[in-house]
Amino acid sequence: MSTAIGAEVPGFQQPPAPDDPVIAGDFVTLERLDATRHAADLFDANRGANEVWDYLGYGPFDDLDSYRRWQDTMAAGTDPVFYAMRDHRTGRIGGVASFLRIDRANGVIEIGHIQIAPAMQRTPASSEAIMLMIRWAFEADYRRVEWKCNDLNAPSMRAAERYGFTYEGTFRNHMIVKGRNRDTAWWAITDAEWPGLDRAYRRWLDRGNFDADGRQKVALGTLVSEARAASCGRLAGPSRLTSTGCPSTRAG
Repeated sequence: MSTAIGAEVPGFQQPPAPDDPVIAGDFVTLERLDATRHAADLFDANRGANEVWDYLGYGPFDDLDSYRRWQDTMAAGTDPVFYAMRDHRTGRIGGVASFLRIDRANGVIEIGHIQIAPAMQRTPASSEAIMLMIRWAFEADYRRVEWKCNDLNAPSMRAAERYGFTYEGTFRNHMIVKGRNRDTAWWAITDAEWPGLDRAYRRWLDRGNFDADGRQKVALGTLVSEARAASCGRLAGPSRLTSTGCPSTRAG
């Protein structure tokens, strides 16, 4: 059969839905969301920082009770599946994120609803939390991990690139969020890209990559770029991408 209609995917079996109660790392532990254990910490960490809700479809929350009710509702669902981020340095909850749009039949899963309090932002713990979720997905045999954001959300766009997601395009007039238009940027990592990114993540997370104050010595973006260059070699071509995220040598 001609491969022009797509390469075969031999032996594919549906990966499991996310269900681990804990996903542990060196700097952070992800815990399945439980409002009784997580709401108070994160409500306190977000206090006075209403900007953390700007690009989310909910929040800010006026009081702990309303935030706890929101967490209760999210924790009860099966898609999205929320995790709270417990920072090993402080022992407290500093953020949440979820698996969502879980398409087991095609091996596709998204990471989203990311909300990290100011004190945890730009720390090894917050970065490792996202890396743990990406690693969980590929080790569970998902073929594609997606990241989507408002294309005006510059920090999220930079984060997607930093983690090694490939930009795939923008869906214009995609959503109405809090009464405003949202053009949604789509990013993804495929299983072909994962081995190189996994090595980059492990190099970045190595304790030797941080000084006594927790400052990185080699940036994750540098390691991700090196991994992508090693994977793609010196392919030259138009901007059309292959499933590995490398430029295609075919005419676009």
